[in-house]
Amino acid sequence: MALENLSPALGSTHETKRLGRGQGSGQGKTAGKGHKGQRARKGYNEKRGFEGGQQPLQRRLPKVGFTSKFERPYVINVEKITAVKDLAEITIASIASVHKIAKSVTKIKLIGASAKALAPKVKDSNISVTGQK
Repeated sequence: MALENLSPALGSTHETKRLGRGQGSGQGKTAGKGHKGQRARKGYNEKRGFEGGQQPLQRRLPKVGFTSKFERPYVINVEKITAVKDLAEITIASIASVHKIAKSVTKIKLIGASAKALAPKVKDSNISVTGQK
């Protein structure tokens, strides 16, 4: 076996259509374009998504949303989830041990009236503290 002996598998390739080469070819005269009309003319180019004047699908459907590229933190209110206050040091792993959070959570924000007091206990850079007034 050598590169010069390789050939495509039987039936995997076919001849290209030769348009406008006489009546005997079966693609002569109008060359498969039918009779007259905009699409039969030279230089015809249909817009992407054009549906013959009917409102195109991309304009019939409503615009949908926007996804921010910035990850939003998982918010925990320490007034409602009091187990977080009692932790000796606050990390994502220690919060996961007292409160059910998804594995995909990588950032946590602690909020609540007493959240500012917990700032010294925070040992993880992915946990932020915001005290409410």
